[in-house]
Amino acid sequence: MRARKLVKKILVPKELDKHLDTMPIAVGQSGWDPYGLNLDGAKVAVSVLKWLYDYYFRVEAFGLENVPAKGPVMVVANHSGQLPFDGILVALAMATNPHGSRAPRAMVERFAPTVPFVGNWLSSVGCVVGDPLNCVSMLKRGEAVIVFPEGVRGSGKLFYKRYQLQRFGNGFMHIAMELGVPVVPVGVVGCEESMPAPFHLKTLAKLLGFPYVPFTVPFPLPTKVLLHFGEPMCFDGDVVNEDLVSMKTDKVKAVIEGLIHQGLDKRKGWFH
Repeated sequence: MRARKLVKKILVPKELDKHLDTMPIAVGQSGWDPYGLNLDGAKVAVSVLKWLYDYYFRVEAFGLENVPAKGPVMVVANHSGQLPFDGILVALAMATNPHGSRAPRAMVERFAPTVPFVGNWLSSVGCVVGDPLNCVSMLKRGEAVIVFPEGVRGSGKLFYKRYQLQRFGNGFMHIAMELGVPVVPVGVVGCEESMPAPFHLKTLAKLLGFPYVPFTVPFPLPTKVLLHFGEPMCFDGDVVNEDLVSMKTDKVKAVIEGLIHQGLDKRKGWFH
């Protein structure tokens, strides 16, 4: 514990440390929450990864005032880029939000915690396996949950399908309706080009037990990333039938598509 605090003192600037202390998050005296998040570890991760946010991907985030400063909220974004840099950048935008820091709780694919050395780190910085029960539990605790309804269909799509939204699962909408929590849509532009993949290595993916292994560049390209956070959308009411749920899911998808086009219209090219 002393070593963790020493690392935090060395790596986390005082102003950032103070800002992250305003996150509405419940941790015990030791700094851990029931899902494995460690506050000091999360602060170190934010501080280190912020270099990628500020200088490598040169992220510009718009509409951060739309993320509630407290209370349960689902932040729903398009997924892309082969590796989860989009989730990291959305999470950093929320954590460093000048309108109110939120501890982002990202719903990750079930295979992610099985990757050696990755699972424990993901938990320590706030990620949770994307199970509906985990999501409901988080929201009932008043957390800000990041959801990618496309799942691996979005993150693993090939380059020729860039910015073509894949099928959205209805799971997030069931939860939003049942709990009456707001949905903040996010359009992510730039991650599609960070690791362009013309095809997947299917045999290798099967051997490793991964959903896909892309044939792509050896490291992410420093593409310019734009994040557009839309206004909260509310979907109160009982789940009557799946067709109604799908209609509401499509509304969120349409808004995200519009936010993506805002980003595409705004940027001048892949790298600026």
